Amino acid sequence: MSAELGILVQQFINGITLGGMYALLALGYTLVYGILLMINFAHAEMFMFGAYVGLFTLTGLARIEFFTSSGPALLLLYLLTFLIAMIATGILGVIIERFAYRPLRHAPRLAPLISAIGVSLFLQNAVLLWISSRSLPFPVLFEVQTYQIAGATISSMQILIIVTTIVLMLVLDNFVSRTRLGKSMRATSQDRETAGLMGVDINRVIALTFFIGPALGAAAGIFSGMYYGNIKYNMGFIPGIKAFAAAVVGGIGNLRGAMLGGFLIGLLESLAAAYISTGYKDVIAFVILIIVLIFKPGGILGESVAEKV
Repeated sequence: MSAELGILVQQFINGITLGGMYALLALGYTLVYGILLMINFAHAEMFMFGAYVGLFTLTGLARIEFFTSSGPALLLLYLLTFLIAMIATGILGVIIERFAYRPLRHAPRLAPLISAIGVSLFLQNAVLLWISSRSLPFPVLFEVQTYQIAGATISSMQILIIVTTIVLMLVLDNFVSRTRLGKSMRATSQDRETAGLMGVDINRVIALTFFIGPALGAAAGIFSGMYYGNIKYNMGFIPGIKAFAAAVVGGIGNLRGAMLGGFLIGLLESLAAAYISTGYKDVIAFVILIIVLIFKPGGILGESVAEKV
């Protein structure tokens, strides 16, 4: 019995770790949908792009002796890595919105969708041709410790990912619900034209949305590289689809729904790998998506107007 409990706890820990990364990525989908009613399929490449920027930043700064001289200096190195990668990816998201989506804002809804797919293919092939077609190792410069909990093993890496993802999600939730810019985002989500008439700068709000979503995706990409030990030009495809499924399962356009959906997909995927087969772990997200769409088309939390951001 204790062995079975240990397996269950272990899969719960693994699932929460995966779910945190899916949730961060799902937030980008749900933010854009909440504002523009658009599925940004290029968002998965923000995950990949952030991982590459993080890798090059980390390896570049690590050559400076100061950043590896002590524990606090190493912490500063990782903070700078995340900050630079998130800002760079956020800026890329704003550029993509400005040149690939804004000109199509009043076009039929299919047009920006096709544009998003084109941007996704362009970014994938740009990295493939200009950087490498092979997996690149993602170094971890600190010693990973392991701890025993109820017969399961949790690593300091998993603790870092879980805690950081929860903190980022709480910060975003408070930003959207309590700040002036967050209120502008909610107003734009509810009625874009009326919000514009009331003095809200719609273009600024949309640009901010396309900055925040990719920035969170970049953090998830770095965590993925650290967790799995390597990154590749097409690494965003499967997590991107799962994150999209998570956003729909939780309630597309619902901020907290995306968080819930991400953790739910991660947990069920991990449990399926342990108790059914690892071959089915990538299928579980889509099975859940189909079931939810059949019985609750609006998602678990629905598309609540108050939270539709």
